[in-house]
Amino acid sequence: MTVTASLEVSGLAFAYPDGHQALFGVDFSIARGERVALLGPNGAGKTTLVLHLNGILTGGAGTVTVAGLPVGRAHMAEIRRKVGIVFQDPDDQLFMPTVREDVAFGPAAAGLKGADLEARVHKALTLVGMEDFADRPPHHLSFGQRRRVAVATVLAMEPEILVLDEPSSNLDPASRRELADILRSLDVTVLMVTHDLPYALELCPRSLILSGGVIAADGTTGDLLADEELMGEHRLELPFGFDPKSVAGRTAG
Repeated sequence: MTVTASLEVSGLAFAYPDGHQALFGVDFSIARGERVALLGPNGAGKTTLVLHLNGILTGGAGTVTVAGLPVGRAHMAEIRRKVGIVFQDPDDQLFMPTVREDVAFGPAAAGLKGADLEARVHKALTLVGMEDFADRPPHHLSFGQRRRVAVATVLAMEPEILVLDEPSSNLDPASRRELADILRSLDVTVLMVTHDLPYALELCPRSLILSGGVIAADGTTGDLLADEELMGEHRLELPFGFDPKSVAGRTAG
């Protein structure tokens, strides 16, 4: 039996209207349930790639396929349900008076009502450990709590793929660990765009390095981070004193 990949990107190339070519032919596939980090220097095309995954950007060459569906006008509503993007700043996603209303917004817009909607909201908040905060205004929460609620707003749509943009940024160590525990527990495919290389090693068994608009490397996260020549070539730098070889064996489970 052939298992449909969660995400397949083939020959994806894209230039902005001003002529800047951001992607030059990107190819990769992510299996259902994988957790994969997307690494690369600033300007590598990571954001451009992510915006193609649910059709925010279109019109380039190549194809993007989500759970067997080509990203394009015909399937756009379904694609946007299947690909949930959690942006770097949770305040970009939280705009309702209460946490409950924020998490309910997407499913309600998709037609869910009554007890079914309430159950969906409760499940999403429980997954991120925020069920006790349902009636709180989001702006009264800590940054780490707001990020967890932002994840819940996406999980409430029951996506196939969770795309996270710099999920650990601005988090204190405890919030960082709590989010890592949540992401490990989820039954979804995860693509994590991050400059936080230890977090990538902790959470993602596999990493892609996007550099110069192409996939420059695709492999086991620990192996890529331990390759000093590869890291230097693509302006990726580990924190001072961090040795990926010393932790690779007990991470990314």
